[in-house]
Amino acid sequence: AGQAKLGSETARLVQALRAPKTRGRWGEMQLRRAFEMAGMAEHVDFTLEKSIRVDGALLRPDAVLSLPGGRALVIDAKTPLDAYLRALEAEGPDEQAAALADHARQMRVHVKQLSSKEYWAALPEAPDFVVMFVPGEAFYAAALEQQPGLAEDAMAQKVLICSPTTLVGLAKAVAYGWQQEKLARNARAVADQARELHARLGAFGGHLSDLGRALGQSVDRYNRAVGSLEGR
Repeated sequence: AGQAKLGSETARLVQALRAPKTRGRWGEMQLRRAFEMAGMAEHVDFTLEKSIRVDGALLRPDAVLSLPGGRALVIDAKTPLDAYLRALEAEGPDEQAAALADHARQMRVHVKQLSSKEYWAALPEAPDFVVMFVPGEAFYAAALEQQPGLAEDAMAQKVLICSPTTLVGLAKAVAYGWQQEKLARNARAVADQARELHARLGAFGGHLSDLGRALGQSVDRYNRAVGSLEGR
């Protein structure tokens, strides 16, 4: 009974993932999960579905990751699953091979579409590439098996393809960069306060020296007055 229920639920999940809207929401959820695994917080380290208007057109990337130095990295989640699911359900090796080839072709189409948006031109603070997030190691691996040069071709079009594992690693590297930026800011703050403390101590030393001279003059004049009184 448990196996039958599992099979039924799996079939329902597969059917749901065939809908483009459902796949998109699932990809966005996996993207958020990857950021959370890297210890990042929304609206602090990253922003989801940020709207960018360029020349009257509205661009809406799935995420914008804040980088140290006021920079930003644009990330779009793509979930090409149609052909991949057909490959899993294929009844023969030829049918499976054709579906996997179609899957790799769909992945390449997504790369081209994402490159054409040119997010780096819309966001001056963004580097000259965009990250395409594929929410499954198996999806990306299957496409690479069919087209080993897919990653290099994508980079030539200024698109970096990331699976969940590589995206978590990228986010961790960004988090480490923020830590170093914070340490550098703290070091600058310490140096500024040290300079201010040095200047204030110098001013206090000058006042103390003036006070010492004034007290010396007062004592000298007092002694003269007493000497005059006693002598005359």
